[in-house]
Amino acid sequence: MSPGIIGQPAGLFAVTNIDDILVLALFFAQGAGHRGSTGRIVLGQYLGFAAILAVAVAAAFGATFLPGSAVPYLGLLPFALGLKSAWQAWKDPREGGGEEKARAEGGGPTPLEVAAVTFANGGDNIGVYVPVFATAGAGGMSVYAVVFLVLAAVWCSAGRYFATRPVVARGLARRGHILLPLVLVAIGLLILVEGGAFGL
Repeated sequence: MSPGIIGQPAGLFAVTNIDDILVLALFFAQGAGHRGSTGRIVLGQYLGFAAILAVAVAAAFGATFLPGSAVPYLGLLPFALGLKSAWQAWKDPREGGGEEKARAEGGGPTPLEVAAVTFANGGDNIGVYVPVFATAGAGGMSVYAVVFLVLAAVWCSAGRYFATRPVVARGLARRGHILLPLVLVAIGLLILVEGGAFGL
């Protein structure tokens, strides 16, 4: 397989998913110290991205499971999760032993939370992927799908790498409980506003 065949999907993935690294780093920081959190975050990332690929591939073949008018409303997912995360950050310090309880129960983000944010944040990517997939044909789509799924693992590794750097980790440990809700709410609002949801 020539470098050009891999390079095009790799470039498309990088351009359309660069903001995911920050979100993943925040998720990994939130899950730090919780048993099994890395696996849950990676699973969630793959579930969300697989859903994006499935919708894009189906649309390239002419099936539309997700009307274009519905895409802006995907912003409600990260917005709601951001509000939930903010509520938990406000509430937990007031509960005795909240941190120990969370660790014992395998705290951190759930796969479905990560998947929802990944899918919502990549909802607008579907509009970019569909024409590319449609012109690539079945063989080309397979190459794109394989490269995208490999790079999803690279993105998870990069997010975990940044979250575990000593300077970054200290900052996220102090401010991550504030940053994660802010980032999720901002992503949600951006998707809603840019897509013109609710007449915004």
